[in-house]
Amino acid sequence: MIKINITAQDTEGTVRQIQEVIGGEIQERWGEYSLILNNEHANGSIRFIDFAWGVSLLEYDLVFFDEVTLIMNASNYNPIHFAYCLEGYCGHRFGYQSDNEIRILEQFQSVIITSRDGGYNYGYFPKDKKLAINVIQVTRKPFLKKRLNSGESLNQKLYEVFLDADHEKVFAYFGSYNLKLADKINALRKVKSKGMIRIMQIEGLVYQILSMHMLQHNSDVNNKPLSTTLLKRELKLVRAYAEKIEKNISVDYSLEDIASETGLTQAKLQEGFKLLYNRTVTEYIRHSRLEVARDYMTTTEMNISEIVYSIGFSSRSYFSKIFKEKYNISPSEFLKKNRKTTVPM
Repeated sequence: MIKINITAQDTEGTVRQIQEVIGGEIQERWGEYSLILNNEHANGSIRFIDFAWGVSLLEYDLVFFDEVTLIMNASNYNPIHFAYCLEGYCGHRFGYQSDNEIRILEQFQSVIITSRDGGYNYGYFPKDKKLAINVIQVTRKPFLKKRLNSGESLNQKLYEVFLDADHEKVFAYFGSYNLKLADKINALRKVKSKGMIRIMQIEGLVYQILSMHMLQHNSDVNNKPLSTTLLKRELKLVRAYAEKIEKNISVDYSLEDIASETGLTQAKLQEGFKLLYNRTVTEYIRHSRLEVARDYMTTTEMNISEIVYSIGFSSRSYFSKIFKEKYNISPSEFLKKNRKTTVPM
């Protein structure tokens, strides 16, 4: 087992202390840093970005070749950790004699943790397991000051955590599974822009992800979690099929065919799509097609008829009707407004 003592005062210092033990090279571009690893200890990367509003992004995307324990001293740096596993799992415990329980952060689970001043956080990472872990770290005073946010919109428990300027309390919330967070974090990882625009897009997504963590915690403590009979495995099947629909938008999908392909009942499919996307299967397919159509209108030279058939609709009039209902503008008007050149319609 590899043990790494973390006494740093910020996220960058944390990653540099990890580097001292397991090696690798830190690369920087546009204010975005990555520890690149390809040695006997690990393969992959650890990315970190510090923002000016008391928040930092820390992302693990790697495989450790031995079990790793991070022993993090909360005396110098004790942010609120908003964590999420896209792949794999990891463990956490507080460093108090009365608390020896290691709690597992499972795949697709929202977790919020902070220690008390002078305490310790222990992070446990498994061996030979692909890890994709997103951690947003919030330093309370600068966050509340920079964001002009006194926190009243949070529920009382989380509000008290933010106002605990002296870090006198511990806090641990291991929430329910949230695949909407997975979609947003995947979008964060797929940002393709460069320079200042890239950092601005990443910062915007980080703020959205942080908000989603907080909203889920609010729902849970108010006893309003989204109830479901679906297992985590079944939710993953629903999400995987939603991604398939987006990649193959023109296919003539039927609920019966999807049920047969996934092995889920039609009722479970409907429940899963409503839970994850707040839409029935049919509504999700229609929404995805309209989003693709709108994208085609701004990025291609296709006319409306070509777009209609390329996304799986057979009726142009029906497409025009639902497009206007959704975007409050007709396809023809949208096309004229968003294309510089005249395109036959």
